[in-house]
Amino acid sequence: MTFNSLILIWFDKNQRNLPWRTNSEPYKVWLSEIILQQTRVAQGMDYFIKFIQTYPTIQDLAAASEQDVLKLWQGLGYYSRARNLHNTAKFIVENLHGNFPDNYKDLLKLKGVGPYTAAAIASIAFNQAVSAVDGNVFRVFSRYFDIDLDISQPKTRNYFFELGNEIIGKERPGDFNQAVMELGATICLPTPKCEICPVNNSCAALAKNTIDRRPVKTKKTKISHRYFHFMEISDGENFLMTKREGKDVWRNLFTFPLIESGENDSLKKTIISDKFQFEKTHQEIHVLTHQRLHITFWKTRTSFSKLQDFSAQLNTGIYSLEELDQLPLPRPMEKYLNEKI
Repeated sequence: MTFNSLILIWFDKNQRNLPWRTNSEPYKVWLSEIILQQTRVAQGMDYFIKFIQTYPTIQDLAAASEQDVLKLWQGLGYYSRARNLHNTAKFIVENLHGNFPDNYKDLLKLKGVGPYTAAAIASIAFNQAVSAVDGNVFRVFSRYFDIDLDISQPKTRNYFFELGNEIIGKERPGDFNQAVMELGATICLPTPKCEICPVNNSCAALAKNTIDRRPVKTKKTKISHRYFHFMEISDGENFLMTKREGKDVWRNLFTFPLIESGENDSLKKTIISDKFQFEKTHQEIHVLTHQRLHITFWKTRTSFSKLQDFSAQLNTGIYSLEELDQLPLPRPMEKYLNEKI
């Protein structure tokens, strides 16, 4: 049997019962793929269900406010995905009469839709035979065919894409793509379960004992370190909050007023700390893909009248505890508020 046949037989018997597999409606396929980018399935499932319940159709999502979408997304991270999701929904409703493009080439033109997501939608929703290549697929293909190309190189992605296009079946391309991804997510793991793999008898890397060397990846991600000071300025019931703008992390989310310093700088060197007596309340390191955020929370109490004065000076808003619950917050802010206030 071919790789295609073996993996489809296995998938038919072993596929996980996931809510986005109940049908191949383009909206649900797209939504699930955006949520699952850099998200574990167990976590993504709850968010998918919440989004479908809140926004059953793409028209509902397009009509929502960005703040509401970000709030529903809260905790998933990578908030640019949520902003792109919302913008793309509005574009499809306003410019495409609510209909998704039905082919890989046109799907690629949508904001936030890259080659993998476009291929997943095209194959699952529109039965187009185009290979969807993600980290799981890199791992499965590189082991099964014993490919020693460096997956950090762009040309290697093209090689795997073309390889997938050669072996994908035209009858069930969506199932094939999901089957390869499923195999990579459940069996062909970084530490693989080769003994129960449905294609172990024909896996080249297993035969050559190169499993632990596939896939090849030499490029290391450069990590930057940043030092954030969040200032909890409150009268005990109301808090100063600012909406982050620009293109930095957490764009359009709300935080306490924030000062970024150098590694060895002290908050006492800042202008605002001359006006308050701050108490350090919490420290943590928040890990992003390319950044390590060294976060310190500081707290001070003042009167409501002074809170109003400083709100004007710092260009922040004043929010009650009840209102904070409605704001989209970065994960460190959400945790802090839940635990400390």
